Amino acid sequence: MSMKLTFLGAAQNVTGSRYLLDTGGRRLLIDCGLYQERSLANRNWDPFPIAPSDIDAVLLTHAHVDHCGYLPRLVRDGFQGPVFGTFPTGEIARLVLMDSAKLQAEDAAFKRKRHEKENRMGPYPEQALYGPADVEACCGRFQPVAYGRTFPIGDAIRATFFDAGHILGSASIRIEAHNTSIVFSGDIGRWNRPILEDPDFCPHARYVVMESTYGNREHEDTANIADQLAAVITEAHKRGGNIVIPTFAIERAQEVLYYINELLRADRIPHIMVFVDSPMAAGVTRIFEKHNDLMDADMQRLVSRNESPFHFPTLKMTQTVDDSKAINHISGTVAIMAGAGMCTGGRIKHHLANNISKPSATILFVGYQANGTLGRLILDGVSPIRILGKSYPVTARVAQIPGFSAHADRRELLHWLSRLATPPRHVFVTHGEPESARSFADTVREVRGFPASVPAYGESVTLD
Repeated sequence: MSMKLTFLGAAQNVTGSRYLLDTGGRRLLIDCGLYQERSLANRNWDPFPIAPSDIDAVLLTHAHVDHCGYLPRLVRDGFQGPVFGTFPTGEIARLVLMDSAKLQAEDAAFKRKRHEKENRMGPYPEQALYGPADVEACCGRFQPVAYGRTFPIGDAIRATFFDAGHILGSASIRIEAHNTSIVFSGDIGRWNRPILEDPDFCPHARYVVMESTYGNREHEDTANIADQLAAVITEAHKRGGNIVIPTFAIERAQEVLYYINELLRADRIPHIMVFVDSPMAAGVTRIFEKHNDLMDADMQRLVSRNESPFHFPTLKMTQTVDDSKAINHISGTVAIMAGAGMCTGGRIKHHLANNISKPSATILFVGYQANGTLGRLILDGVSPIRILGKSYPVTARVAQIPGFSAHADRRELLHWLSRLATPPRHVFVTHGEPESARSFADTVREVRGFPASVPAYGESVTLD
């Protein structure tokens, strides 16, 4: 008996990860993410391609919103099965989804008010996709699984999660059924990075669904990250302006704190205040501390010596909106880390509005910015820029440290793929902008000799 795989997201684009695997007896959804590109946001509102009640189980690679953010809507619309993910993924997903529900409600209210004032209608419904009650119902379906332990889904399907090293709890997932197997890479992390263990390898799979976010390029030497960060902070301090850092609450915030802590301890930067203006990032940081057993040896050593990067003297994690607003009244240079990492919502928009037109300020990007996002527009030099319904000239310094990326680059993706014990029958390249995905598919064919293709949105393939 063969299986059918349908690509319902992250197909020739970066976000909205959703893959439907029909084994003939059960329908499994691997990842259930939100689209974040503006040009594709309508897909979040479109009816799901199949009835959610017909899906038997969801398996999550990790808790980023573009991989799990649609789950509450799926449950609201009839999904009644289990949601499998690692222990940290379940804990982080709860925070991510509650934050998503809150941001959606706030954004919808803001847009309704603005559109009423402008006497026009927006392109999408001016309401949230789901609310807190939907998140609670969704989280009640989480079933935690451990790395490396194969477990059954029904009678004929087995699944195994392998540490992907991308964020805390992230996984590559192998599914075996009907004498065939397929591995979904999820987002693959990087080797020799602080805090987390290196990515693990899946020993074998007949088919591979492979991410390609950085499939057409290689990162700068990560040894330069501390030097680059020190230079940006020192220059900003000389200019007397704030450093605004759009930061993903999961992994990126903690890694930036790691480097700032190291620079402060070595007295290589001015001892400025560092604000993590994100209740979600604060919550995720607590989950990191809870799962110290999943950290690498260096991080465990820091914690044992009471030198955790999550507790240095000039660090303040804000919680309330009033705390957030108060940052704007501090004189001198402060570093402000806030989400969302691609500037698509959240408190970062307010900090950008307050700083982006100040020549003394610095906007520092430390993460990937997908096409069509506000972060990408700023990084590409668009000016004026529209933030919260108003236009702002961009006179702040815009800087980027690409080495912070939690995504494997082309060389590292090939390294992960090369560890399969036997050549796969086919590699499906997803989760990348079209140019990146096509380039990596070409590389897989030319360098590894594996058949590879870039599936289109909605495309279905048969797996024998």
